[in-house]
Amino acid sequence: MILHKLPPALLAAALLAGCGSHEDTSREAAGKQPAARVMQAQIGSASLARTPAYHPTPASLVAENQVRVASRLMGTLLSIDVVEGQQVRVGQKLFSIDPVDVQGQVEQTRAGVKQAEDALADAKVEYQRFEALLKEDAVTRRQFEKMKLQHDLAQARLAQARAGHSTAGGQLRYATVTSPIAGVVTQKLANAGDLAAPGQPVLVLENPGKLQVETQVPESVLSALKPGAQVLVEVDGQAKPLLAKVARISPAADPVSRTFLVKLDVSGAGLRSGLFARVLFPQGERESLTVPATALINRAGISGVFVVGPDGIAQFRMVRAGESRAGRLEILSGLADGERVVSGGTEKLESGDKIGG
Repeated sequence: MILHKLPPALLAAALLAGCGSHEDTSREAAGKQPAARVMQAQIGSASLARTPAYHPTPASLVAENQVRVASRLMGTLLSIDVVEGQQVRVGQKLFSIDPVDVQGQVEQTRAGVKQAEDALADAKVEYQRFEALLKEDAVTRRQFEKMKLQHDLAQARLAQARAGHSTAGGQLRYATVTSPIAGVVTQKLANAGDLAAPGQPVLVLENPGKLQVETQVPESVLSALKPGAQVLVEVDGQAKPLLAKVARISPAADPVSRTFLVKLDVSGAGLRSGLFARVLFPQGERESLTVPATALINRAGISGVFVVGPDGIAQFRMVRAGESRAGRLEILSGLADGERVVSGGTEKLESGDKIGG
């Protein structure tokens, strides 16, 4: 269009029309919002439910049959023939003690036996001689009885010397220590060259065939607990809680913590002594807010769920989660009863996306 040839009135009208058209286009562009991305996902809801209540107590797994193997002799450890984690059988050699001191005792008692035997032999000769003299009335009855007493004392001293020698020989057998059980070496408390003393453990053995859970419980929990009761136990590394049975309840409380020792029998693949556990003692029921367990996700280190509003728009919201039971997750804070949450298909979901179904 050649505007300079138009009459002034028409030129003004054309310019106004052009400005108005441009202004309307700008306003339309400014007011237009980008359409929300539509995503397909499963939707669940937050709802109140009656759930079991538990009193959790920290616990640990221990072997029911644990042996602390010590030396019965005082002496230097010559060798330790096993390592931690090694399987051992009954009677297998574990370690040995330098028997030099015991060998000296054996030699000393052997010499004592020889001396007592010689003394008895002399006493026997004299006893037999006095017995013959008594028959000939060459000695008095009192003299004979005195000689008989000496003979009997010599016999007693020989028996005592032989017993001492046998004891010393028995002690020599303790220089080599063998395993009293079939199990696993879990701890080595000394090394070759250390001084072993009676009652001082050198190794710890456990039979992993039967494990127990040990925990301390307050009197409020103990009052409702009986041997044979079944209790849930959460163990590190186990995907689901295990069912344990109360095996023993201590009749006396710990004087410091005022709690009672409880042992529970437990079994399962992958269990081993030393693992941390948590015992869940039942305490009736309580009302709690739950959502499908699959709704909880982690974004940038924050645990939360996608909440779907009335307009179908999903927004990520941080929540504080509790325990998970039977596919439902307890929500301690962050949600209200009846709110809808995304329970599946959250892999690519972002805040502001619209849930299509």
